[in-house]
Amino acid sequence: MQTLADKLIHFFQTLQPPKNLPKGIEVLFPQQNPEVMKVVKKFFKKFYNDNHPRHLIFGINPGRFGAGTTGINFTAPKQLKEYCGIDHPFKASQSELSAEFIYEVIHAYGGVTKFYSDYFIGAVSPLGFTTFPNPLQRRGTGKNLNYYDDKGLLNAVTPFIVESISRQISSGFKTDKAFCIGGDKNLKFFSALNNQQHFFKEIVPLPHPRFIMQYRRKQKDKYIHQYLSALQLAG
Repeated sequence: MQTLADKLIHFFQTLQPPKNLPKGIEVLFPQQNPEVMKVVKKFFKKFYNDNHPRHLIFGINPGRFGAGTTGINFTAPKQLKEYCGIDHPFKASQSELSAEFIYEVIHAYGGVTKFYSDYFIGAVSPLGFTTFPNPLQRRGTGKNLNYYDDKGLLNAVTPFIVESISRQISSGFKTDKAFCIGGDKNLKFFSALNNQQHFFKEIVPLPHPRFIMQYRRKQKDKYIHQYLSALQLAG
């Protein structure tokens, strides 16, 4: 019998990137790198090697220094080793603000084993996007781009997003509610899409960790409590 780990591995191994992206935008697909996929498999086998139903948490899309490096959402190399205990070939000290906040939440929730037994952190778009506006610029070195930052990109990726969410739900996740990280544009798009597709009965918004760490760091404990209040109620 396939475990959730098997299903998630298959999901990433069979992802087909959206086509017809606007000029100057490329897909960030870290799981295509065999070294990254090896680490992703270790992570899934460690925390999802069962069929226990979990809730989904959706970020926006992977960025270069977190999931774009490790293949695991909101998990930079530092957190992957220090919190998850998974060895990897990436720069061990490399961290990322959003990952730092999320892993403080995970620690406060009860640790990685407890948290990942209740939740899977995905993204509205499981693949990321970067710009490369300069023709002389090396590919893969552009700036992060959110799926909703460009109208042409949004139109191109919406069918891909619908299919990706449907496939993840079919792996056995709970559908009474899902959590959306990013209370503005991500929530607006995801909520509207959910109203059309009826993926989940309820979408629970959570403020974005980068916003918290950049602009509300002194109130970080308040936001950790906000996350815990929402997650412990559902978990």
